[in-house]
Amino acid sequence: MSDAREPMHVSYREAVGVWLRIAALSFGGPSSQIAVMHRILVDEKKWISESRFLHALNYCMLLPGPEAQQLATYIGWLLHGWIGGLTAGLLFIAPGFVSILALSIAYAMYQQQPAVLALLFGLKASMLVLVAAAVLRLGQKILSTPLLRTLAACSLVAIFFFEVPFPGIVLVAGLFGFVVGHFLPHQLTAPTHHAKTGVEPMHAADRAATQPAQVSLARTCAVVLLWLAIWSLPFVIVASSLGTRHVLFSEATLFSSAAIVTFGGAYSVLSYIAQQAVERYGWLKAPEMLDGLGMAETTPGPLIMVVQFVGFLAAYRNCGEMSPLLAGILGSVVTVWVTFAPCFLYIFAGAPYIELLRNNKRISHALAAITAAVLGVMTSLALWLTIQTLFAVKSEHHFGPVRYFTVDPASLSLGSLLITLVAGVLLFRYRLGIATTLGIALVLGIVCFYIGVK
Repeated sequence: MSDAREPMHVSYREAVGVWLRIAALSFGGPSSQIAVMHRILVDEKKWISESRFLHALNYCMLLPGPEAQQLATYIGWLLHGWIGGLTAGLLFIAPGFVSILALSIAYAMYQQQPAVLALLFGLKASMLVLVAAAVLRLGQKILSTPLLRTLAACSLVAIFFFEVPFPGIVLVAGLFGFVVGHFLPHQLTAPTHHAKTGVEPMHAADRAATQPAQVSLARTCAVVLLWLAIWSLPFVIVASSLGTRHVLFSEATLFSSAAIVTFGGAYSVLSYIAQQAVERYGWLKAPEMLDGLGMAETTPGPLIMVVQFVGFLAAYRNCGEMSPLLAGILGSVVTVWVTFAPCFLYIFAGAPYIELLRNNKRISHALAAITAAVLGVMTSLALWLTIQTLFAVKSEHHFGPVRYFTVDPASLSLGSLLITLVAGVLLFRYRLGIATTLGIALVLGIVCFYIGVK
């Protein structure tokens, strides 16, 4: 009789098919993508345990960049080493890259066409519901205790009303979880169905890469140097061929910095990129950022692919002597390259150490607290998007250290409100799929646009 704890073998070929399936279903932002991975990898295939999935998720939520893509890379690495991680991470990106590139080209060339404006009108409003659904789904999975819910609420207040820098929120949350977890461990631990028996069956991912050779200092340095070289390649090519003042070099610089400082995934990168691309560089307008986010919400792949849209428009509109279309395509490639190369660096260099710390309760508590804080930040950005979409006239004010917004009720977009409410009812009340809900919202947006209900 075979040992019940002996993990099943998952072939690389079988894994590729599953990663392709996950990539094709990865609509609706990080939480829905994480939910898809959980359903397929944990519940259906049983390739990874609930506790190991959440441990990997907590680490990825701690990192700057797209947590869903990093989670796919992490689990791919657990199953088949670096080739598995590279495969899972790249397949997760590919559908979104192709989709956003096609939509960016159409947007740049036909943006002012009434039909395109009508589609974008419905897309922006329905996007609010998708963001809200994403936050709620992730909250149900992560905020399993009163303390975690309190941490998320404090994080929301800190960043939305007091403008506390996100790295500061992450640091405080991590320290809080590390210390308080010693006294209230159950308040920082998500319960699992294995808790009753104390026995968790072994899964394919339980043969994770935790051998000493894989966590050696020499290996870590080699991995870091390799991915730093890959990350820097666009800088070298652009600087040597076009110069450091070219828009492509500026894009490589901006989106590399975004890959380092934007914790919390696409929801946090939005505010940073909006500030830089709109206010500093003047590459596009603030409403266009929402158009790009709507595209990323409604196509497969990481929500952070919104940066590809920004990179395309920036190069398309500042092409110099180059063809606008060629410049836009190169802008997309450079942007995606420097955005995702660091993600592979973080996983391949850090995941082996995180696996060794998997049974360290204090570290797990710190990661759980950080994840809750990140969810609060995501909620704050959902509120910001709501204000930006539903009201044409809004103002930002400060009262001492408190930041708050005021809106002109007369500037409320009745069409956007109607579409948002309908999409919310379809998604939450009748539990229609994202694709069906979006389709209905887009049709309703077209109708509202043409009859003048804006």
